[in-house]
Amino acid sequence: MKTIFNKFMAGTIAVLALSSCTGDFENINANQYQPGSLDADNYALSSSMYAVFGRVIPDDVNMTQFTDCLLGCSVGGYFADANKGFRTNQIAAFYSNNGWTHVFMEANPNSIIPTVYVNLAIIEGYSETSGNMLPAHIARLVKVAAMSRITDCYGPIPYSKIGFDGSILTPYDSQEEVYNKFFEEIDECIAGFNECMNNTRSPLIDDVYQTDPSKWIKFANSLKLRFALRISYANPTLAKQKAEEAVAGGVIESNADNAIYNHFKTGGNPIYGATIGYNNDSRPSAEIVCYMNGYNDPRREAYFTPAPNGEYIGLRRGWNVEPTFASYSGLGIKSTDGSIWMTAAEVAFLRAEGVAVFNWNMGGSAETFYNEGIRLSFEQYGVGDATDYINDATSEPAQYVCPDNSNPYNGVISTITIKWDDNATTEEKQERIITQKWIANMYLGNEAWADKRRTGYPKLIPPAINASGGVVDSNKGAQRMPYPQEEYTNNSANIQIAVSEYLNGPDNMATKLWWACKPGL
Repeated sequence: MKTIFNKFMAGTIAVLALSSCTGDFENINANQYQPGSLDADNYALSSSMYAVFGRVIPDDVNMTQFTDCLLGCSVGGYFADANKGFRTNQIAAFYSNNGWTHVFMEANPNSIIPTVYVNLAIIEGYSETSGNMLPAHIARLVKVAAMSRITDCYGPIPYSKIGFDGSILTPYDSQEEVYNKFFEEIDECIAGFNECMNNTRSPLIDDVYQTDPSKWIKFANSLKLRFALRISYANPTLAKQKAEEAVAGGVIESNADNAIYNHFKTGGNPIYGATIGYNNDSRPSAEIVCYMNGYNDPRREAYFTPAPNGEYIGLRRGWNVEPTFASYSGLGIKSTDGSIWMTAAEVAFLRAEGVAVFNWNMGGSAETFYNEGIRLSFEQYGVGDATDYINDATSEPAQYVCPDNSNPYNGVISTITIKWDDNATTEEKQERIITQKWIANMYLGNEAWADKRRTGYPKLIPPAINASGGVVDSNKGAQRMPYPQEEYTNNSANIQIAVSEYLNGPDNMATKLWWACKPGL
């Protein structure tokens, strides 16, 4: 992280410059896309807020292609690479080229960590000057959301000490320390939102919740619940405490409260740009299509475009014989769609798992939350009533049929059905919940990948090739990304400590993260 401290200091200088101005947060009343109509203070605040928001799912198309399309959505079972140039170096086939796997921890000024921290410093300075701390609380929570994706990619990361001691050598935290810090910061943000309930605020700086503190509280608690499930096997006591706190504090329960970054109303959704916009570089994976075909899932019309024969056909991940790409379905995402961070459907499935698998008090029964998760997802995508789907006790995922027989797979992916069964084993309940959560969470690839590593679900087709030389188990899949080579050059002492003391294994794609410790997995 060679440049992070220097960039952090640049942000601090910007804050000092702002401190001499009079904050006028209450009077922002112009279009944020017309900077000439804003005064300098308000334009700086608006720009910095959008810079932080734009690093959760990066608004930079090339960056998103690496972090979400080639990495998260690929190893998470949503996308398959469809660019001929990716044939021998697909992350889905456990190829860990540094140019592809270092993007989450790049230290250039436009990358995730420097952008978030520099602009967070500007926002905090503005909030303190104006006397309205709401923008700072929002930005701090968004920082947690962005940084969670980074630790879930690598494990131990620089976090609490970024910009701490004035050197370019940034120490790492263990992943357990990172998650403990996340919970602490979420609680601080919730307290801050409660203090800001009566603040006058402009919606123009916030394309998620239009600076409504009550909705940010719901997202904060929902994020806390997501993280509680994440550490459910690593620290069951803390997980239970945080999950029950989250539900008691109020989580997302309605699609009206979904955390969606609606910044692309005139176009520019980065996942669209990195897939369809890049000549369909990514196609729907064989797995997601097979599950949904077998279930006759009406959401297919929203998720995919049909293949030329009118059917929905997915591409096998890690293909080794070049397919006829025109024979496969495309993705249904639109350029004007918002970036999804978290939905009511996901929260319902989190609560279902909390009850069914861990016996937490989630405020209802596992069956109720499971069915509600499906219903909310159907509502989100406008595909009609979910009753018949919820009551389907016989449909199973379809077997994969490769249209040109280039990369066939003759095995059974899964036999899990849809309808809730209270008499099923705990393991079967978890698979059923995670499978439906996975379907509902389309495009949240890094979240799907985390669930796969934590629970073993959803069951996926092994990639057609394994480029790791046997390091990665094809059936278990990639567990993490190796650290960037730049860290060994620029931050050598600290990364050596991180690997030897925190990682608990070699720096490769097979070493499990701290929270990926389910017994028997």
